[in-house]
Amino acid sequence: MKQKNITTLSSYKDKHFGVRGTQARDEYEKGYEQFKLGAMIHNARIEKGLTQEQLAKKCGTTKSYISRIENNLKEVRISTLQKIVEFGLGGQLDLSIRI
Repeated sequence: MKQKNITTLSSYKDKHFGVRGTQARDEYEKGYEQFKLGAMIHNARIEKGLTQEQLAKKCGTTKSYISRIENNLKEVRISTLQKIVEFGLGGQLDLSIRI
């Protein structure tokens, strides 16, 4: 059986968005991180059995704000993210910096 060309994710990103450090790649990576954050909040909310409205009420914001974060339409402040995670989801926010 002949194997087809296989491309790694890293190679794909290099080809289509440039190598790390270029403006296009940095914008892509930033967008991905924002998408990932919204998806993580969405998944945690579903796992807790909460609607967007219920989560919003628990952390002192609005349903539309939660929706915009989950759908990557709104950047979230760290202080607001902390409220969502701790008060809304009953979790703990852990941040890290990689250099």
